[in-house]
Amino acid sequence: MTAGICTVLLLVASNIFMTFAWYGNLKLQQMNISTSWPLIVIILCSWGLAFFEYSLMIPANRLGSQINGGPFSLMQLKIIQEAISLTVFTAIVALVFKGEPIKWNHIVAFGFIILAVFFAFLNTGKSEPPKDSTEITATTENPQQSDSDTKL
Repeated sequence: MTAGICTVLLLVASNIFMTFAWYGNLKLQQMNISTSWPLIVIILCSWGLAFFEYSLMIPANRLGSQINGGPFSLMQLKIIQEAISLTVFTAIVALVFKGEPIKWNHIVAFGFIILAVFFAFLNTGKSEPPKDSTEITATTENPQQSDSDTKL
């Protein structure tokens, strides 16, 4: 499996955890499961889910980034992530939060996100990853120092 496909699959899985971390508490409340839970418990449960989100998101970004030899620039990674995030969110709303309507303006907005992905990949040549800013090039000669200065 290519790095690009692995990156996308990891991002999809990560976004499933993210969506449940952010919005799962609302479903639990809707089902009368967490109505009496203190807010701190709900926050801690969400953080627990977010741990799994980050456990997938970080490897996805490292694998997919051109900085590490992957196929995507940082901008492309972010735009892919946002498109996946909205796709996963829409699927979860449709499947879990039944009754939440998806209106024409939501579809148009989603279409613009897909266009953003298209434009992010438009006319992309293989760009060089940024060089490490800590890299130091050492020279053995000082161009301002003459031979007579070096002889004492």
